[in-house]
Amino acid sequence: MIRNVAIMGATGAVGQEILSILEERNFPLQSLKLLASERSAGKEFKFKGETLKCEVLNKDSFKGVDLVLSSAGAAISQEFAPIAVENGAVVVDNTSFFRMDPAVPLVVPEVNPEDIKLYKAENGGKGIIANPNCTTIMMVVVLNPIEKISHIKKIHISSYQSASGAGAVAMEELKQQYKDILETGTTTHINKFPFQLAYNVIPQIDKMTENDYTKEEMKMYNETRKIMHSDVRTSATCVRVSSLRSHSESVWFETERPVSVEEIRNALKNAPGVTLKDDPQNYVYPMPLESAGKDNIFVGRIRKDLADENSNTLWLTGDQIRKGAALNAVQIGEILAKSV
Repeated sequence: MIRNVAIMGATGAVGQEILSILEERNFPLQSLKLLASERSAGKEFKFKGETLKCEVLNKDSFKGVDLVLSSAGAAISQEFAPIAVENGAVVVDNTSFFRMDPAVPLVVPEVNPEDIKLYKAENGGKGIIANPNCTTIMMVVVLNPIEKISHIKKIHISSYQSASGAGAVAMEELKQQYKDILETGTTTHINKFPFQLAYNVIPQIDKMTENDYTKEEMKMYNETRKIMHSDVRTSATCVRVSSLRSHSESVWFETERPVSVEEIRNALKNAPGVTLKDDPQNYVYPMPLESAGKDNIFVGRIRKDLADENSNTLWLTGDQIRKGAALNAVQIGEILAKSV
């Protein structure tokens, strides 16, 4: 049974959101351990009326721990996730390191909850469950109900990703850039982003690969296929925009047969994790300011593609830190708590 939980990377933006969501959803735990680097040791955080002190992450941190929710970075997960498993814990990892490992399930609970069991050694697993990339999570939550109507063959995406995707420090950098520019007309605070983000958009997220797609764009290609167990082909252009929190995506998709806008709306009305906000004639559509702090992915601007009768387009927005990371991990933990 899962009773003792640890958050690895507890002081980061995602770690802090995990802490908040565990309390909001009254996750069934007996003890909670906060783990981070030495510079965060001793920091105090409130949880269910108690004060928890952050501990230094080390090889002995996982004794007696049943579940580790990890968001400390790929290198840290690579080193410490196997140690946690050796100590008897299940690891839900938010980093990119294990996502494409064939022995590690990549899970979005609204889409492929049945894959969670593949973490077990008896099913060929490593004791680790991977949390997908934020943009992928948001997209597949919306497209999976449509996939059930007609198989999706191709997807084109342009993402509009907020500063929050690069972490809490990046969010503060964007704020500082705006402050600098308003006060002095320029800024030198450019560290987390390759260029100034304030009053700008940057058509690059993560490093460039040999095919001139970025790693973020290739994640969407590979992860979508793994999560949906599909041969779908995905082409993405991922763009950093100067909003603070919540990502948005413009999604074009081709299905095997023509699917009407009404069919899509009906499929999404009651879909888990989705809020439909689509009244185009009255200019009703979702925006990132609305989805920030919310659990669901908001969808609108659903329309028939003018160039292809088998294709449609839609717009979606969701909180990158919540459903794009922390909430998805906690939802996986909730399923484990009921089944282990």
